[in-house]
Amino acid sequence: MSTFTAPGPWPAPSGAAQASVWRFARLVQLPGRHAPVLQWVLRRNCSITPRQLIAVYLSLCAVSLLVGVGFWWQGATYVLAFAGAELLLVGLALLVYARHAADRDTVTLAGGDVEVERHFGRQVERAAFRAEWVCVEPAKAQGSLVELAGQGRRVRIGRFLRPELRSALAQELRFALRRAQAGLPPQEPQESELEPQR
Repeated sequence: MSTFTAPGPWPAPSGAAQASVWRFARLVQLPGRHAPVLQWVLRRNCSITPRQLIAVYLSLCAVSLLVGVGFWWQGATYVLAFAGAELLLVGLALLVYARHAADRDTVTLAGGDVEVERHFGRQVERAAFRAEWVCVEPAKAQGSLVELAGQGRRVRIGRFLRPELRSALAQELRFALRRAQAGLPPQEPQESELEPQR
């Protein structure tokens, strides 16, 4: 019997960019803005996109109807009716799934403005804050949703994050807001700048 040992990690290519310290945020260039902005997009974890879902459903329809027509041709007429009913019920279940496949929370920090969008099905909630007035806290207790509050409004985000990751999201938001309050442009933080986990 022979064994193989794997060498250490591959060396980084020369001139490679340092990995991002941001865990949830990304620097993005939005249309109509000259400078990049920080954006947090927290979306539902879906294993299949709506377009792939339609393709799978249509292939399921083709196979079921082919089998149903084959049985109908042999004289078993009820099989085609049951196949049609099955496809209708599966189609309804997939429609309910697809309606919420694109649910997400988006937080955009551009200069001194914070914009929050919450997508839930066809509903879209929007809220805007000034960065210097935003307070980032847990909604109830440690591990609960992250609440952005300020100027008489409250918005809860992070419903698609695991509870143990929500404090890291709040920490990252606080760091970015402190930079915005100081008038500094968005950039990658140094690891020493992030406050320690509690």
